[in-house]
Amino acid sequence: MSPTAADRPVRARVAVAVLFLVNGFLFANVVPRYPEIKSDLALSNAALGTAIAAMPLGALVLGLAAGPLIQRFGSARTAVASQLLAGVNILLVGTAPNLAVLCVGMFLAGSLDAVTDVAMNAHGLRVQRRYGRSILNAFHGLWSVGAVLGGITGAVAAQLAVPLPLHLTVVGLLTVAAALTALRFLLPGPENAERPAAEAASEADGPAASPAGRAWLRRPVLLAFAVLGLMTAATAVVEDAPASWGSNYLQNELGSSPFVGGLAFMALQGTQTVARLAGDHVVRWLGDRTTARIGGVLVVLGMGLALLWPSVPSTVIGFGLCGIGIATLIPAAFHAADEIPGLAAGTGITVAAFLLRVGFLASPPLIGLIADAESIRLGLVLVPLAGLAILATSGALDPRRQPDAG
Repeated sequence: MSPTAADRPVRARVAVAVLFLVNGFLFANVVPRYPEIKSDLALSNAALGTAIAAMPLGALVLGLAAGPLIQRFGSARTAVASQLLAGVNILLVGTAPNLAVLCVGMFLAGSLDAVTDVAMNAHGLRVQRRYGRSILNAFHGLWSVGAVLGGITGAVAAQLAVPLPLHLTVVGLLTVAAALTALRFLLPGPENAERPAAEAASEADGPAASPAGRAWLRRPVLLAFAVLGLMTAATAVVEDAPASWGSNYLQNELGSSPFVGGLAFMALQGTQTVARLAGDHVVRWLGDRTTARIGGVLVVLGMGLALLWPSVPSTVIGFGLCGIGIATLIPAAFHAADEIPGLAAGTGITVAAFLLRVGFLASPPLIGLIADAESIRLGLVLVPLAGLAILATSGALDPRRQPDAG
């Protein structure tokens, strides 16, 4: 039975929304100031690229710590603590005196972001279970809103020549204040408190006690992670392509202006944000599986047709359709991973997030290798192929419609 309005933890929902918003906002402030960091430290393009690459590396190396931290301290305290540390660490990025310190700051930024990401999603799923209907997509939509606001704030600060340490100190203090305020309203109690009693008891006991039971469980769990991992990696390919290669493709191969070149990234991010904010309604209507299949079709058709008949408008439209197509996939994959039976709290999301970041790390150089050998256009064929992978793996998602409690 769906919970009544009085049973819904409205304040916890708002608190989780704040965590998603500030998480997206925080580091997006740094991105527009990369040129200033490069100039201040007299870095080459390769050196700056190395520093930036330290961020996904940190997410991969230390991101797997999220599961044990959630089991030890709970998702609420883990999410807030890692967000607080991220708010402090941003000062290290902005005041780094040399490349080595910058790399350390970026590595820590990636690590803390990975832990925050898993923990706030785990807590968002707790709140979702209390609501009895899908609300996770809206949280991800607010993350996208935060990222856009952070990017705009950083760009304005750069344009006004606000000193980088001052700019990032203010941003860090805002993040710390928001995270501490959110902690007061997050859900108390154990991580499995919102699960059905039998399921919660099974999770507390862990996998079946007998060796035979553990062997039986291990195979389907690994298969589930393999399928969900392919889905999240494919989603990462689609999301990263316009950010890493869209502008280069539009300018260098289709002859667009620099401003128009930026539309590839803006098209995907813009449509993805809108679709995420509306995504919970769609998921309640169609279910995660059907929504993912429609999304895979949009990716295949959108970028497939844009690459078959290349032009600036078709490419921008294609990336916009991709943003709609992948909008609900990461929340759906995290939800599916969190529902795998026999796993300790936070383990499923931790592994799914790790595999997502593998996709983000592998996608840019893979497309780059193809682009060097042939063309960016040929490299971007990986995007519709990723759409086919999404279609192939969509069966791993829950086909049931979420109960709509109003």
